[in-house]
Amino acid sequence: MSELQSLQERIRAAAAATQPLRIRGGGSKDFYGRALAGELLDVSALSGITHCEPTELVISARAGTPLAVLERELSAHDQMLGFEPPRFEGRATIGGAVASGLSGPRRAYCGAVRDFVLGVEMLDGRGQLLRFGGKVIKNVAGFDVSRLMAGSLGTLGLLTEITVKTVPRPRAECTLRFEMDQERALESMARWATRALPLSATAWHDGALYVRLSGADAAVRVGREVLGGEVISDAEQFWDSIREQRLPFFAAAQELWRVSLPSHSPELPIPGPAMIEWGGSLRWLPGPQDSGTLRELAARFGGHATLYRARVNPPEGTFQPLLPAMLLLHKRLKAVFDPQGILNRGRIYPAL
Repeated sequence: MSELQSLQERIRAAAAATQPLRIRGGGSKDFYGRALAGELLDVSALSGITHCEPTELVISARAGTPLAVLERELSAHDQMLGFEPPRFEGRATIGGAVASGLSGPRRAYCGAVRDFVLGVEMLDGRGQLLRFGGKVIKNVAGFDVSRLMAGSLGTLGLLTEITVKTVPRPRAECTLRFEMDQERALESMARWATRALPLSATAWHDGALYVRLSGADAAVRVGREVLGGEVISDAEQFWDSIREQRLPFFAAAQELWRVSLPSHSPELPIPGPAMIEWGGSLRWLPGPQDSGTLRELAARFGGHATLYRARVNPPEGTFQPLLPAMLLLHKRLKAVFDPQGILNRGRIYPAL
């Protein structure tokens, strides 16, 4: 019996017994979401690149394939994953990257995880093998269910194979540093976003704004001349430390909140340190925080707040509560893909 068939049998048996299953690949994101529950369903054996077409900027791999394996293959063709997913010390897999929907520093300028997903193969809560999307960029047939899987945290199905778009590695990169306070940094990022600059990442913390420029040599050179600032020499290490949350700012936080806002939102009236990414759209805040107050504040600006990491999750949950109509839509989707509610039960919301 193949690994895929074995997983199908496990799911069918669990569905018949209404026994919850906990999907796990590399285990790098066990901390993310509500408390894990159910029998372990290990998909790490579903590993390996199944299709790679560098001329078409497309790669396919089984869900348990480590991101490091994909990145090595793409690097040989001078390409990369444009959404820069965190690798979590090499344990992260492509399945986990898509299921969590977590993107890195390049997200605001290149796109989110869901923007790169072309197709998926998955097992639903009945153990049925389903395929959505395809292995070419020009694929528009049917509903875009593939992208629906991004951020679903395995609550709609077990991903078995994923096809994603890749991007060429930039010919040139440069990171500039500017001394400025948060208010001025937010204003600067908003202003620079409207100009023809090859921005690929921004981050503000502890009185300094960092701006990465990527692209053709001429574009990066002109960007440096326009913006000024101090060129930093350890740029790759710096952005990796943000991508992997290795900076002391992240390590020192017992709780870590992830606040998503429109980029033009002002400085949040919350005392203490902060880290800002994505041109102002992503605000990292250490805890403890009053979850109700923070989420109300985020909603007021048109955003939401997620308790990204904590020792104990609050009673109201990790993710911003859904409005009744939106929760009903999520329940209907769950009922279609996982009628017995066995897959990663309650990982996002108790009702799912």
